[in-house]
Formats: sequence, structure tokens, C-alpha cells
Amino acid sequence: MPGGLVFFTGFPGFIGRRLVRRLLDDDPDVRIAALAEPRMADRARASAAELDPERIEIVTGDIGERRLGLSDEQYGRLGAEMTSAFHLAAAYDLAVPLETAHRVNVEGTGNVLDLCMDAERLERLNYVSTAYVAGDRRGVVYEHELSLGQSFGNHYEATKFQAELWVRAVSDRVGVTIYRPGIVVGDSRTGETQKFDGPYYVLRVVSRSLSSHLPPPQFGRAESPFNLVPIDFVVEALAVASSDPRALGATLHLVDPEPSTAAEVIVLLAREYAGRDPKVRLPPGLVSQGLRLAPVRALFDGVPRESLRYLNHPVRFDTRRAEAVLEPHGLRCPTLRDYVGPMVAFFRANEQDPDLNPKAAA
Repeated sequence: MPGGLVFFTGFPGFIGRRLVRRLLDDDPDVRIAALAEPRMADRARASAAELDPERIEIVTGDIGERRLGLSDEQYGRLGAEMTSAFHLAAAYDLAVPLETAHRVNVEGTGNVLDLCMDAERLERLNYVSTAYVAGDRRGVVYEHELSLGQSFGNHYEATKFQAELWVRAVSDRVGVTIYRPGIVVGDSRTGETQKFDGPYYVLRVVSRSLSSHLPPPQFGRAESPFNLVPIDFVVEALAVASSDPRALGATLHLVDPEPSTAAEVIVLLAREYAGRDPKVRLPPGLVSQGLRLAPVRALFDGVPRESLRYLNHPVRFDTRRAEAVLEPHGLRCPTLRDYVGPMVAFFRANEQDPDLNPKAAA
């Protein structure tokens, strides 16, 4: 249905802001009601003012509270008017404490689901999960699969798994599309990103190696797929799939169907940044254990041990359902070779920006 009111969580996050802009551009009659907690409300209002203050309403509440911390009037109005919903808000930090992860990722999703089940005109909930609800599974993971006895390396993965279970449990009452992105990196055209974490730690290691007059090291399990996906593809996929009837009821892996291996990723980044290949092979176990030591942490520039697991995990995500929905729209995930230039150029131009660099490990 064109137009209508879209309930949105995760604005003005990096994905959320871009997606809201795309939704407004696609439909001149659509309106956005974006939930923001009080500490983020001013930032959300400023972003709304830049995009379209007439069509974006900032609703102050708390995703972790029942009825989203809204007044009866606010909650009732949303339930009566909203025609679709996008739930992006989550605690994404790999080191997030369990209490925080559970409150935001699990309870928050349950509270959004309650609103969706109360919504009289709702056509679809678009729920953003993660490919890593697969936990420690190896081999090929299919989009229809979820609970197959896996365990998890951090509270982020575990609570996103719990949340997706909840979403699936109410899918007979709420029309749902579930999206599972891989590791999201910057824009494939401009390189722009919000934070230098994840694979950007590899670039930080390359940079630190050069400044120390050392060759870039090769680390990570060489043959493991490293599942990167640029943010512009994620936004485009969410925008087109959310209005495609073929995606209703489906779970879509938003990943590169032919991902580079961990070894290839490090070579591509080292060549682009340093103009040379890695020379020293460091076993992944040695790096992980060595990060307990200050000299090793200095070389690896604060790389958190949690992030190394994604360089060492032999898992591949099947994308046949995503391809069936997205390819008719001319949309296919680019591979790292297609955008390593903009990615590295943006990093090089901004690598000293403290707002883009997570705190180094203590």
C-alpha cells in the first residue's frame, strides 16, 4: 500500500538514517514515526530536520519498556495508523553485557511485536536480524534454518537468536520479512562508514605495522569465508524487499554469495593501503592468546579478541531466497574486490578521527 505511516526503530543510526531517506524518496506520501529514547531524541530530531521534518515524527520512548514507554494516546495512535514497521534497533557491540543485550535485543523486540500485533492496519514487519544467529555452526547455513543446536560466542549473537525465535513465533499473526546481514562495512561507492570496527581492525593493524617498519602480518584462518556486506546494498535490499510480496514470510541472507576468504581480505586490504602483500603468517590461536599481552595489543592496535572469531569461522550463508527476491530488481551484493578502493580511501582519510575509532582494548 503506498503512503501510510511507517513505525521505525534504529533512527538515526547509520543504516536507519539512510533507509529512512530512501523510504521518503521512494514514496512522497509515506510518513515515518521513529522511536527514540530520551538521550537520543535531540540527535534524532536534528536528523529528521535535515531529511524532512514534515514527514518524520520523533516519538520519545524506551524500546526496553512494555508498550515502548509510550503514553496510552501515543500507543493507541500508532496502533491505529501504522501500516508497516522496520525494527532495526539493537545493541550491536560484541562485548555488550548480557543484561543490556537482553533488554534491548530480546525484550525490545518483544515490545515491538506487541505493538505490531495491536496494529489494526499493519501489512508487514521488516525485522533486521543478523547472519550470526547461526552461532558456531560450520559449513553452509540456509535462510530457512534457525535453531539447530548452535552455541554462541557473545551475548549479541545469543540475544539476536532469541529475538528471531520470538519474531518467528508470531509470524502467523504478523506478516514478517526477516533480514540477516553479514558484517556491514562502508558504502561501496564512497567508503563512508560510521565506525572503524570489524574488518577495519585489519586496516588498523596494517597501518600500525607500517608505522613500526614491519611487514603487514597475515592472520586469521586462511580458508574461512569473511562475510562482508556494504551498507548501500543492505539499505537497497531492505527498501526493495519490504514492498515485494515475494519477500513476505521469507528470511533473507544479505551477504556476498561468493565471499572472499579471510586470507584474501587481508591481502586485498594490505595491497590497497600499503601497496604490498602480508609477509608474516601468524596462527589465529597465537594472535587470540597474544592479545592478552600489552606488546601484542600495541601491534594489533586494540583489536578486541571477540572480533577475531569472524576471521576464523568456516561458515557460508546460502542466499538463494535473497537472490530470488533481489535480482529481479537488478540488485546483487558486490564483492570486496569491487569496493576495496573506496573503503581504504575513506579509512586513510579519516583514520585519526576519534569519532570513528572505537576505544582500544585496555
